Amino acid sequence: MPPPSQPDRAAQLRAAGRGAANLPRNVVALSLVSFFNDTASEMIAPLLPMFIGALGGGPQALGLIEGVADATASLVQIASGYLADWSGRFKRLALLGYGFANVLRPLLSVAGNWPQVLAIRFGDRLGKGVRGPARDALLVADLPSDLHGRAYGLNRALDHAGAIAGPALAWLMLSGSISMRFIFAWSALPGAICLTLLASTVHEHRGGDIRARPEIGIAPSAAYRRLLAAIFIFSLGCSSDAFLLWRAAELGIAIRFAPLLWIVLHIVKSLTSTWGGALSDRAGRRMPILAGWATYAAVYIGFALAHAAWQVWLLFAVYGVFFGLTEGAQKAFVVDLVPADWRGRALGVYSAAVGVAELPASVVFGLVYQHAGAAAAFSMGAALAIIAAAILPQGPMRD
Repeated sequence: MPPPSQPDRAAQLRAAGRGAANLPRNVVALSLVSFFNDTASEMIAPLLPMFIGALGGGPQALGLIEGVADATASLVQIASGYLADWSGRFKRLALLGYGFANVLRPLLSVAGNWPQVLAIRFGDRLGKGVRGPARDALLVADLPSDLHGRAYGLNRALDHAGAIAGPALAWLMLSGSISMRFIFAWSALPGAICLTLLASTVHEHRGGDIRARPEIGIAPSAAYRRLLAAIFIFSLGCSSDAFLLWRAAELGIAIRFAPLLWIVLHIVKSLTSTWGGALSDRAGRRMPILAGWATYAAVYIGFALAHAAWQVWLLFAVYGVFFGLTEGAQKAFVVDLVPADWRGRALGVYSAAVGVAELPASVVFGLVYQHAGAAAAFSMGAALAIIAAAILPQGPMRD
C-alpha cells in the first residue's frame, strides 16, 4: 500500500480555513483594512440623516444623496473591475480607492448645505468604486472555491465590526457634547490607520505585469447573467439604510440613540457574516441567499407596520441577519460562476447591477415615503425582494 501523498496547497488551505483566524495573511490583513475603513465611515453614517435635516434637507434630499452615492460606487466598479483584470495590480487600485475616500470623507465637517454633502458623498463613494473589485479579487486569489464564502464572510465580519466601533465612538463623543462636525473631522484618524495597514501588510498574489487586454462585457455564463437579473430586481427595492434611521426617529428614537441602533445592527452583521459565508461553502450559495432575502422582506414589512420604539430595536437586530446570510454568499456565488480571469469584471458588473438599481431605489423610496407614507414605501421594498427570490438561479453553487 503506497504511503499517503503530501497535501496540496488547496487541501492545506482548506484545513487552515476551518478557523477564520487561520485563513491566509492577505485575507486577515484586508479584513483589518476594512475594519478601520468602516470605523471611519460609520462614525458618520448614523448621524448623516440628522445632519442633512439640520441643513434643510428632507427625505427627498436624503434619497437623492444616498442614491447617487450608492450608484456611483457601483457603476465605477465596471471600469475598475476591467482595469483590475487587465493590470493584475489589485493592491494599487485598492490603495487608490481607500485613499480617495479617506481624504474626502472628513470634509463633511465643513459642509454648509446638503448639496455640498452630496458632492462629498459622491467623491467618497467614487473611492469605494475604485477599490471594490480589486480588493474582492485579491481576497480569494489562490484560495480553493470551498473557502471563498468563508473568506468573504470574514472580511464582511470585520467590516461590520468597524461599523460597531464607529458608531460607538460617535455615541461617546455625542455624550461628551462633541458636535457632529467634530466627529466627522475625527473620522480621519481610523482612515489613516486603514491606509497604513493596506500599504504595509497586504501583498499581491498575482503578477504585476499588464496582461492581454481582457474582453469587455458580461461573463459568458447563463447562471451568472440570471444571478445579475435577480440581484438587480432585489436592489430596486433595497433603498438606503438611512431611511431606517429616519423611520426610527418617527417612532420615537432620540438622536442620541441613533449610533446605538447602528451598533446593534452591526453587532448582528459581524456575528453572522463569517457563519453565513461558511454556510454557503457547505450548503451551496442559493439557500442562504434565499433565506436572507426572505428575512429582508419580513423586516421591511415590520418597519411598515411598526408603531412603537421597542419594535425598532428588534427590527434592526433581525435586519442584521439578512446581511450575514447574503453578503459573503453573493460574492462567492459570482466568483463561482465565472472563470478566474473574469473575476474583476464579474465582481464589477455585479456591483454595477446593484448600483444601477439603487439610484432609483432610494430616490423612488424617498418620494413614496414623503407622499404616500412609510407603510407604502417599505411594502414596496418587501414585494421586490420576493420577486427577486423567484428568479434566483438553480444549480451547483461551487466550481
